Amino acid sequence: MPIVIDKDIPAFKILTGERIFVMDRERACTQEIRPIEIAILNLMPTKETTETQFMRLLSNSPLQVNITLIKTSSYNATHVDKGHLDKFYKTFTEVKSRKFDGMIITGAPVENMPFEKVAYWKELEEILNWTKSNVTSTLFICWGAQAALYHFYGIKKHNLKEKCFGIFAHQRVRDGVIEPLMRGISDEFHMPHSRHTVIYAKDILHIDKLKILAYSKRAGASVIKSVDNRQVFVTGHMEYDRETLKNEYERDVARGLDIKPPVNYFTDKNHSEVKMNWSSTANLFYINWLNYYVYQVTPFDINKIEK
Repeated sequence: MPIVIDKDIPAFKILTGERIFVMDRERACTQEIRPIEIAILNLMPTKETTETQFMRLLSNSPLQVNITLIKTSSYNATHVDKGHLDKFYKTFTEVKSRKFDGMIITGAPVENMPFEKVAYWKELEEILNWTKSNVTSTLFICWGAQAALYHFYGIKKHNLKEKCFGIFAHQRVRDGVIEPLMRGISDEFHMPHSRHTVIYAKDILHIDKLKILAYSKRAGASVIKSVDNRQVFVTGHMEYDRETLKNEYERDVARGLDIKPPVNYFTDKNHSEVKMNWSSTANLFYINWLNYYVYQVTPFDINKIEK
């Protein structure tokens, strides 16, 4: 939320120049406020866990946020209770006449497949196109980010020889521009990753409509945005809980897969204790996205959101 101060005080100009959200008293007195509408297209098989992770981060804000959960209709999830989906989720057909201030499109365990071979790819393409004129800012996560970068900009994902699995250090891009999305986040921060493919920074740098905000030597370009702030791409999983990677690792071991322990994650040889060093970054990132890329720019009349 903004701080309200007199616009003639020197701090007003300084803070505005730093892109800190300040509001003069006249505007504050006439401002109309309504709840923020956020849609989550949940493509993960662990529906209940994933929705809880995102809701936890979105709730860490003084804004009132209304959540609408969306499922695909062209593919029926098999790892979640049908009653849960029927009760709490809507299909895209049911919501496509609405506008949303923000939207999150999650990752999905289909990264080894060509995009066009994914069962719900045509439906996802329709949703991606729809976000351009019906959502103020869309946040794409992991495979969701790869899919959107491919659909909108033709950027391909590349197979890795070894799974990118663990907690990796990331560097903020320091180019002299104050980027509100990264406000308060350290020059080096950590983020979980769990994927077999990567997006190369070199494939993004020549696209004028995109900007890389953070990268990792091991995990590649990690935070990317469109220059108009309407699209944000995160190739990792800031939303993960403390034991999410642990559960994934134990699941794959139980399946007999040749999987190495997550990098920079366990603190003991028995793989029981976990070092969580990404939660503060996750909270700051989602607060920044809600504040600077959604709340401050979305119209009060939500129906005025357009391309």
